[in-house]
Amino acid sequence: MWRFSLQKRCFHCSLSAMKKLKGKTAAEQRWVLRQLKDPYVKASHALNFRCRSAFKLLQIDDKFRLLQPGSSVVDCGAAPGAWSQVAVQRVNSAGTDQDLPRGTVIGIDLLNIPPLDGAHFLSSHDVTDPATHAKLRELLPQGEAHIILSDMAPNASGFRDMDHERLITMCLSLIDLAEKILLPGGSLLCKYWDGVFSHQLQEKLSSVFSSVRTIKPQASRMDSAEKYFLARMYRKPFK
Repeated sequence: MWRFSLQKRCFHCSLSAMKKLKGKTAAEQRWVLRQLKDPYVKASHALNFRCRSAFKLLQIDDKFRLLQPGSSVVDCGAAPGAWSQVAVQRVNSAGTDQDLPRGTVIGIDLLNIPPLDGAHFLSSHDVTDPATHAKLRELLPQGEAHIILSDMAPNASGFRDMDHERLITMCLSLIDLAEKILLPGGSLLCKYWDGVFSHQLQEKLSSVFSSVRTIKPQASRMDSAEKYFLARMYRKPFK
């Protein structure tokens, strides 16, 4: 029954996507067709994840066990909320399992994030704004987080080097955020696009985290420059 329901749902998704091909440019048609063939897009519909990126975090967490019941998580660039969905499940912030500690999930984005049980969203908030930092300290237990997640990215300009540099700058801002809210020993997971400034970000992370590694989960498309830095064991700098 479940398999039939999944096939039926994927069939209707395919019909809907094919209708959207009409009137699209060649590039837009290629994007729609790629989505149709993507198993993670189909799986995200079947499992009610808000987008395919949920599987990137699931694969990383399955391997590195970042998200533990009772942990406090800040999800930067959270819209539409797929990573927060995973975090809510893994840290038990909705209190689904009463035998486990209940965690906290707070998502931030300049865009609107639809409500999600177990998460507190700060829509229309800038992660670099001191007012956002103050709000996070108010919402987090004891004002501190165990984990900072970031799948955020700038709007594409069409110039790869420019977009790469802008994303690196966004990631560097997370180190400032960590100084405000991350517990000693905490972790930071951030997406970046590989390029000339990647080493600069890695060095900066290594200056305040004991372990920094590069990850490319299976759900990341092979032809994409997308990678992730996983930084662990945060060392809060002395003032």
